[in-house]
Amino acid sequence: MANWLDTSQRYGRISRGFHWLMAALFAWHFAGALLYVGIGDTALTRFVGGTHFTMGFTLFVLVLLRGAWGLANLRRRPPHPGRLGRAAATGHALIYVLMVVVPGMALMRQYGSGKGFSPFGIPIMPERGSKIAWMMAPADLLHYGMGFVLLAVVLGHVTMAVLHRVLWKEDVLVRMA
Repeated sequence: MANWLDTSQRYGRISRGFHWLMAALFAWHFAGALLYVGIGDTALTRFVGGTHFTMGFTLFVLVLLRGAWGLANLRRRPPHPGRLGRAAATGHALIYVLMVVVPGMALMRQYGSGKGFSPFGIPIMPERGSKIAWMMAPADLLHYGMGFVLLAVVLGHVTMAVLHRVLWKEDVLVRMA
């Protein structure tokens, strides 16, 4: 059971599974957004971006599960010592906040739209027909931009993992690989 749980030297199999599954899903999710921005509404962007609502909901559920798992393992996880460690912890916290807030706003907008929402055929929100404008406004204003902020922070996270390996010769990535 020990290799399933986090330790002070390495993240366990469950934490690593959450991390890499979410990394793959976010890559698909962001690819759809970037394709849409880059080439507009095409068959390719509809194919990749057509999963946006369902994928966003899936990522939202996964981040909640991953966050609960992370809190349960907090005392066992590899430490982040010193000033750079505090910066890393702050960066991780920012990623988590954005991974909750960005899809949370989209779900609020979806509910406010009055339209039903049934990812994977599971009814989450029934269709009501009437709109609630104040619930739609925050996501209409911020979801798109904050999604790209999340992308930038994730790219910063990846960049820092590479810098640790290439410049500083530290194997921090091994703890999650």
